[in-house]
Amino acid sequence: MVDNFNFKGVIAAVVTPFGEDGAPDAQRYVEHCQWLLSEGCSALLAFGTTSEANSIGLDERLGLLEELVDADVDPALLMVGTGACSTADAIILTQHALDLDCGGVLMLPPFYYKNPSDEGLFRFFGDVIEGVGETRLKLYLYHIPQIAMVGFSVDLVARLVEAFPGVVVGLKDSSGDWQSMKRFLDADLPGFEFFPGSETYMLDAMRLGAAGCINANANLNCALQRQLFDNWQNVEAEELQGEVSAFRKAMGAYPMIPSIKGIIAHYRDDPRWAYLRPPFIEMPADDVAAALRLLRQQHDFKMTISIDV
Repeated sequence: MVDNFNFKGVIAAVVTPFGEDGAPDAQRYVEHCQWLLSEGCSALLAFGTTSEANSIGLDERLGLLEELVDADVDPALLMVGTGACSTADAIILTQHALDLDCGGVLMLPPFYYKNPSDEGLFRFFGDVIEGVGETRLKLYLYHIPQIAMVGFSVDLVARLVEAFPGVVVGLKDSSGDWQSMKRFLDADLPGFEFFPGSETYMLDAMRLGAAGCINANANLNCALQRQLFDNWQNVEAEELQGEVSAFRKAMGAYPMIPSIKGIIAHYRDDPRWAYLRPPFIEMPADDVAAALRLLRQQHDFKMTISIDV
């Protein structure tokens, strides 16, 4: 396994709290990010799918990221979602993350128009990279075709890596398809940082050279996932992976973002944490209670929120 990755380990796709006015809540966001790092997250993904990023305005995203960096969260530990359907918006978001010295950006393909050619996608990413115009940019591709309805072929990824060496450096595969992941892992992409988007595949992917895992449930059980990452070459790895996978399966019975926020709201004793942006709605209280019972009974789960901020 390569040791000099820009990012590696357990990376939480951080949920975004909203206040009573519906705006992103910077104080709650900073507190949660600091707690995640204290619990074992190696880095944080801001403004991914779990963050409701595409429901958050550009100015809101810029401001919230500044609040996080101003609170002394190390920007080198931040991977920032900057994907957009227009190159102009993607350049604004990417340049801003770079100006704050963030460790990298994660970019969706332009997702509104369906069935684009590899050539069209290549030109899109090329325009963004050249528009930013800085070789210190570290760009990670975000493959989630079941949501975006636009994905990346291995040939396109290889072409981008060859055309922009040291800039296009990795990929998050949230397809949920092991064969898709394996195609990227088996490709001749030296030093490429691959991250499965589901912790179910963490051990298998790391055995093939993955750098770690970026996922939503790390908002809740990052300490357990960190145990797996730290021990992936040891005898207990299979048992730890079993625990991590079982937790993922239990959470899969509920809608991902509302359930994570509802559980955080319970353990923080803070109902505002359950707020979501439309079109999402809060998970019913009875369902949150059922999810909590399931996690306690099957996984002895609890969140200990004790970090001082």
